[in-house]
Amino acid sequence: MTLLDDFFIRALIVGIGIALIAGPFGCFVVWRRLSYFGETLSHSSLLGVTLGYIFSINISITVFLVSITVAIMLLYLLEKTELPSDSLLGLLSHASLSLGLLVVGYLSFIRFDIMGLLFGDILAVNKIDVLVIWTIGPLILLVFYGIWQYLLAGTVNRDIAASENMKPKRYDIIFIILLSGIIAISIKMIGILLITGLLIIPAALARNLSTNPIQMLFIASMAGVISIVIGLYTSLGLNTSSGPSILVAASLLFIISLLPITKRIFVGRIK
Repeated sequence: MTLLDDFFIRALIVGIGIALIAGPFGCFVVWRRLSYFGETLSHSSLLGVTLGYIFSINISITVFLVSITVAIMLLYLLEKTELPSDSLLGLLSHASLSLGLLVVGYLSFIRFDIMGLLFGDILAVNKIDVLVIWTIGPLILLVFYGIWQYLLAGTVNRDIAASENMKPKRYDIIFIILLSGIIAISIKMIGILLITGLLIIPAALARNLSTNPIQMLFIASMAGVISIVIGLYTSLGLNTSSGPSILVAASLLFIISLLPITKRIFVGRIK
């Protein structure tokens, strides 16, 4: 096996792992209209990266902790203020991103690859990254599939879920923690600005082509996997950036899903 084959296969394995994890979570992000929340968490991850460099800690750990902190701050502010959620998300998103950029500016003794942080470099993953994705990823999915029906009930009607003692707030917190974990383990490969796209675009595509929640979860994961494969091969063939290539592929698939003929063929088959 050549060196080219080696790093490309690792990228495929890691990318497919991320897509399989991101797909189901992206469905709930779309259902709950939390797209801006996902973006807020991804923006805050820059601060987590800088803290990781400052204290010589694995950046996945610091990104995870910062993401959870931002999410808890959001829940607190929602209860303590009368500001709408989109305003609070905008505040936290821009505040955390600006703070991260400010810290980066002062860390003159460390060389940052800003483009790498923003857009990732999935072709640079190593064997440890493969191990992390395929060890932590299945654990995240295992917890998710243990609670997804409670999350779905809270999504459909939060008041009814609360009245049935399903404790939607508890499962919201668990969902936020799991989502923070996905962002933390994916940040190196996909990048700060692109991880939200991988959550949202395949899920949006799946919503066009599914007839029930379970189908949407499955289609979102498969759409993410196909986007990873097409994007990586396009990146290799055209010498383009891997992260943007993946999301361009996902966007094109989304456009195809809007075509009437696609809906007739696909939806007709899955009914």
